[in-house]
This record gives sequence, C-alpha cells and structure tokens, in this order.
Amino acid sequence: MDKTIDPTGIVFRALAVFFAILVFLVPASTFADDSKTLKVGLLPIIDALPFHVAKAGGYFDDHHVRVEAIPVSSALERDQLMQAGQIDGMINEMTSVAMFNREKVRLKIVGDARASRPGFPLFRILASPESGVSSPGDLAGVAIGISKNTIIEYVTDRLLTRSGLAGEQIVKQSVPVIPERYQLLLQGRIRAATIPDPLALSAVRAGAVQVIDDTAFPSYSVSVLSFSNEAIQEKAAAVAGFAKAWDRAAGDINAAPESFRSLMLANIRVPDNIRDTFKIPPFPRNHVPDRSQWADMMEWMVEKWLLEAPVAYEICVTDQFLP
Repeated sequence: MDKTIDPTGIVFRALAVFFAILVFLVPASTFADDSKTLKVGLLPIIDALPFHVAKAGGYFDDHHVRVEAIPVSSALERDQLMQAGQIDGMINEMTSVAMFNREKVRLKIVGDARASRPGFPLFRILASPESGVSSPGDLAGVAIGISKNTIIEYVTDRLLTRSGLAGEQIVKQSVPVIPERYQLLLQGRIRAATIPDPLALSAVRAGAVQVIDDTAFPSYSVSVLSFSNEAIQEKAAAVAGFAKAWDRAAGDINAAPESFRSLMLANIRVPDNIRDTFKIPPFPRNHVPDRSQWADMMEWMVEKWLLEAPVAYEICVTDQFLP
C-alpha cells in the first residue's frame, strides 16, 4: 500500500478546520449586512429616551435594522466621531448640522428629536439665588454663563431680545462645561446662566431663580436626529427603519410617560434632587425643523461670523424618512 502523504490534502483539511473554528468563535454580527447596521452617538440626555425605549422594546428589530449605541461624553466627542466616520447618526442641533455642511453636504436632519412644549422647556435662563435678578430686564449688562457658538448662546440671544433687551445689553461669559456652569451659578460666582433641563430644573429646586425659559418662544429650541450623507445614500432602508422605531417609541412615551421612568433613570443623567419628580417630556413625531426655524438660525450664525453665508435648508433637512 502506498502510504505517501499528500501535503495538499493536509493543508486543505487544516484550512477547513481553521475556518470552522473561526465561524464558531466570531460573533454573527461580524458577518452581518453592513447596510442594515447603524452606529449612533448618544449623550446621556433626556432627548435620547426614545432610542432607549425602542432598543428595550425590540422596535429596531421589528423594522429590520441593527442599531449600536456609541456612548459619548460631550458634543465635541460626538462631532469628532461623526467627522471621522465612526458613527452614522447622532442627536444634535441645527447649529452643528450647519457647521458640518459649510463646504459640502456631510449631514442631513431626518427628524426632530425634542422640541420645547408648554411646561417642558429644553433651556432655562437662571439667576443665582442671591443675585437679585428675577426678570429678563434685570439681565441688562449682567454676564450670563453660556457655551459659546452653540444653540445655548443662540437661545439666550433670542429669548432676551424677544423680551426687550437690545443686543448690546446682552453680556455673555463662556463657561462651556455645563456641570461647572451649574455649580458656579448656585455658588453665586456667576449671576446668571443658561442651562438645559433636567439640570436646570435641579438648579431651580436648589435655589436658583428662573428668569425665563424657552417655552415663552418655543420655535428657537429643538434638537434633531441627523445622519451622515453616506448613511442616507447607502443605508436608506436602515435609516427609515430607525426613524419608524424612534417614532413608535415616542408615541409610547407620550401615551404613558411614567411607565418609562426606570428606563430613563438607567440611561439618562437626572440629578438626585429631582430623580423622582422630573416629568418625562413629550416627544415630537413626524416633524422636521421648518424653513423659518432654519432661516432664523442661519441669520444668527452669519451675524456671529460662524458662517460666511447661510447654508441652504434643502441640503440640510430631509422629510423622506418621516414615518
């Protein structure tokens, strides 16, 4: 009997065993259809609650889209990940979208994430407990802690000018880290600040004075769902599925907000002094920012020299994914 060993056969069998082991060890998601997978950058903010409801309820699966949450600690980190192409979508603001699209189309807004509603502001202008400030007029010449060149500065300007202050009467101080702004306000080291909820409500409960919030002029405050142009072009079905799942979750929250408190507290930063009392806000459905909202934001950004010229609404906002 010829016992000559066939090296080709040995190599073939070894390769077969190797690939069998590889398939067994590597998660199935590694071989998944990338066109059905979305990575979304998320801050631990209340605006993201519909995402967590949709994830927990299996709504993304129902709409045949795999979604991976990429936690981020700041808007800067979120935007850097988008710039590097490491995420497909995010919750951000119109200012951020316009900055991304200054030179070419990189992002598009596919829906509102959260908007100001009566009793549920996004931002509040607050005064320190001992400041003596109680109305917008009292803020003339008073330095207000803000994040420069952001929606917080935009909302501050618009709320105060609509309340009767002239532009030169509005003085702002850059305090970009929101928790630091909160502490400086309560310590009286700054007399006023613009802070987002729920941290703003926590400050009020701790003694800060509410001067005005954005429910007085609600068109100025909105956060948005944005996806990269590449995702919209190459993963349109996944983006559509994401939008449907998000909208379904928003409907569930609006119908029974308190039933999602434990899920909110597990995923969203809510200060201890309002964990049991902070009211879960309603979420917008089937809506994108309108042309007048965009035009006003563009006017402000050009005035601030953030843009040389307005960025067109049509290249930044699409309604094709509204459920």
